[in-house]
Amino acid sequence: MKSKVYFSKAITPEKVLEMYQTLGKELTGNIAIKLHSGEVGNQNFLRPEFWKPVIDAVGGTVVECNTAYDGERNTTEKHWKTIEYHGWNKYFTVDLMDAEGPDMVLEIPNGARIKKNYVGKNMKNYDSLLVLSHFKGHPMGGYGGALKQLSIGIASSFGKAYIHGAGVPEEIWTAEQDSFLESMADAASSVVKYFKGNAVYVNVMKNMSVDCDCCAVAEDPCMKDIGILISLDPIAIDQACIDLVYAAKDDPGQQHLLERIESRHGIHTIEAAEKLGFGSREYELIEI
Repeated sequence: MKSKVYFSKAITPEKVLEMYQTLGKELTGNIAIKLHSGEVGNQNFLRPEFWKPVIDAVGGTVVECNTAYDGERNTTEKHWKTIEYHGWNKYFTVDLMDAEGPDMVLEIPNGARIKKNYVGKNMKNYDSLLVLSHFKGHPMGGYGGALKQLSIGIASSFGKAYIHGAGVPEEIWTAEQDSFLESMADAASSVVKYFKGNAVYVNVMKNMSVDCDCCAVAEDPCMKDIGILISLDPIAIDQACIDLVYAAKDDPGQQHLLERIESRHGIHTIEAAEKLGFGSREYELIEI
């Protein structure tokens, strides 16, 4: 059976909330809301004001984890300063899940590359998950969407290095590319399993640069905004975004973004995720 992915060409904070309500999935208990806090200097990340209506309606806690590279978010002290600087804690309760160790370890017995995933220990406090992703390019993964948020995003600082290095943290920047992408799929599968279906995924195709929100110096967006997508299937929603990029043949920036995605073999994360069986690349796109 094809997964349902809802799509709107309109991109407004209110539309995100409307689409969440249309999806009809009620997230219960303590809700973790995973988004990208944005590296200092990045001009493309989606600001707190954009996400505010849906976060206010859902309730819950904005969650993040420290990075594994130099910048303004690689230590707890610096990350809290960035969270304040970008205004996240002005509007929301924020939890830096790996502010203190030890990490929570999720087992991945069927992982293709890694058998463990190291996530912020505070994830144990949450019953359900809302993943708010800014879809765009990425210097290493080719693209960033729901699967990246589930894997690199929820991993602790150590866990990020572990995924990047395909199980060898010391090889964070030198691991073989497909091994890294397959490790992301492995890690994502463990988080999906942990939340037992109590998760919703939103991808916003806006400010689409070839670079990630983790880049302090990022290229300006190269493609026109496309829309908002929402689904219960993180694999289907990422595949739908990729397909929408390929369909935007009249966009002068399309080839630049596709070069980034294809040169990093970005689709392989989606291929590896489908093999693990926690979603499908087959989907029905429902425009609303």
